[in-house]
Amino acid sequence: MSERLPVTRPFAGFEWLLALRYLRSRRREGFISVISLFSFLGIMLGVATLIVVMAVFNGFRDELLDKVLGFGGHATVYHANLSPIVDYRERQALLDKIPSVTFTYPMVEGQAMVSSTKSSTGAMVRGMREGDMARLKGLANKDLITDMDLDGQPDAAPSFTGFEKTEGIAIGERMAWRHQVGIGQTITLISPDGEETAMGTTPRIREYPIAAIFKMGMSEYDENVAYLPMALAQEYFNLGEGVTGIEIETADPEKVAALLPAIRAAIGPDMTVNTWQDRNKAFFSAVEVERNVMFLVLTMIILVAALNIISGLIMLVKDKGRDIAILRTMGATRGAIQRVFFLTGAAIGVVGTLAGTVLGLIICLNIEHIRRFIQWLSGTDPFNAEIYYLSQLPAKLESGQTLLIVLMAMALSFLATLYPSWKAARLDPVEALRYE
Repeated sequence: MSERLPVTRPFAGFEWLLALRYLRSRRREGFISVISLFSFLGIMLGVATLIVVMAVFNGFRDELLDKVLGFGGHATVYHANLSPIVDYRERQALLDKIPSVTFTYPMVEGQAMVSSTKSSTGAMVRGMREGDMARLKGLANKDLITDMDLDGQPDAAPSFTGFEKTEGIAIGERMAWRHQVGIGQTITLISPDGEETAMGTTPRIREYPIAAIFKMGMSEYDENVAYLPMALAQEYFNLGEGVTGIEIETADPEKVAALLPAIRAAIGPDMTVNTWQDRNKAFFSAVEVERNVMFLVLTMIILVAALNIISGLIMLVKDKGRDIAILRTMGATRGAIQRVFFLTGAAIGVVGTLAGTVLGLIICLNIEHIRRFIQWLSGTDPFNAEIYYLSQLPAKLESGQTLLIVLMAMALSFLATLYPSWKAARLDPVEALRYE
């Protein structure tokens, strides 16, 4: 009675030894080694590119969100018929009682033409109290230029303190550049909604000194928005003691939609409310769609590299047919043969994925330096602020997203090895050695 051969455990030492041996380049299978090299490079570059692009999209969205929320509140309450809100103080008190509402403030908003000796442009004019303006980090930041100290000396740390006393206007940096004006000079606001006369409605024209120049870092706001003290804005837009809306700040702007029922219950049926998500829905939806599309497109790079693993392993199996047959006659099981070629292909995928992850992290951490180098090398800005709204290239790594990319790349690599390794395990030793 023949003695039964012992069964080795899965992924035993000799399986790893054979797998690593097949990865080493030799003269006979040099072409197969070249395919493996290109598979490794494809996975590495695919993973790195996917990590960088997703990080840039995350940073782009967060920067835009920061700029949008730095412009105003997370939600705005106004009359359904757009009439002035005269009892805004009472309504503010009701809104302040809502849990998760951290702050409310009134504001005046209207459209006007900004005119100077150099240009005439349309603008959104907002009227706010100086204390409320100081809360907006998009306005009250290190780039604010102002000279509103009561003693006439420039402030060491510019702020909106004294803005109401100046009876002036605050404009964006790009608006100041377009009109070629600076602090102390004047610009003119023109509104078609003026006084009623026998000849019809006359435009309302007011001239204001420039008391501050802000820089939000988003060209759309820096070029098209101006701020007046609230009393001046009420007088200019003929609102009396009323305001056009009440801004609401919440503890978590991403969850502001959950507060809408409580807000509507507090303000009553004659008022309506919209959130920053409503105002910018199309814009942020477009960013989300582009991010998802880019994820799918760049995943194809990793998929192509995985297909190279398949072709390389199939050629390796055909080249090693004699070795497989000898191993089978020596007692190696089909499972052992399958695991050997599985490890061979998986090693390419795992090492390529890890190398791509490291490369992607290095690029993300130095993305702005790389952008400046490309700008210096090409002489053109690849991230124009007029097109992308932001002054620098942002990148934000999310651990969960990066882990998903790594796991997806490894999964594709593992799946790519299944068919060639199964084909190797099914090889008949007799047929492989027939002509040897």
